[in-house]
Amino acid sequence: MKRIAVFCGSSIGFNTIYALEAKKLGYYLAQKNIGLVFGGGKIGLMGTIADAVLEKNGEVIGVIPDLLRHEEVAHTKITRMLVTRKMSKRKVKMSKLVDGYIAMAGGFGTLDEIFEALTLGQLGIEHKPVGILNTNGYFDHTLKQLDVMVDEGFLKQINKDMLIISSSFENLIKKMQNYQAPKISKVVNTVATK
Repeated sequence: MKRIAVFCGSSIGFNTIYALEAKKLGYYLAQKNIGLVFGGGKIGLMGTIADAVLEKNGEVIGVIPDLLRHEEVAHTKITRMLVTRKMSKRKVKMSKLVDGYIAMAGGFGTLDEIFEALTLGQLGIEHKPVGILNTNGYFDHTLKQLDVMVDEGFLKQINKDMLIISSSFENLIKKMQNYQAPKISKVVNTVATK
């Protein structure tokens, strides 16, 4: 993998373990010569991981929508900053740059981005690994919801199994490097209308 998109919070959260793990992941990416693609912010976990990669002379590409580009938010010391007109264009641009996706602790935006990546895989539009770094059990309840979705017939187990989960970033990236996308049926369920 040449580049990985990391989705994470624009906050550092209340527990210092999240920022510590973001820093460790940033160091690891730089050490393994894997470029970071992220939301372009200098605050929160986004800033923490970007700074860690930069500290070890790694590549950092930010993709930020114009509405968030103001000076208090945008990281000014990264390798390259790409500005998009809309949030939706940001996702498309990030997708073109990366070989996989990781979600760390974050809020609505993190969940939106990681579930969009999973949806693209489910539809067979992309075949990239999608991982969750489950630091401190942060995503335990989200993962439980996916089990409920399978149990209730709204998500196929094969699609749930596309999600790679680990509490260790080394293990997560190793699993992502060995990822084989499932064969996706192109048959779409249709609903008859009267």
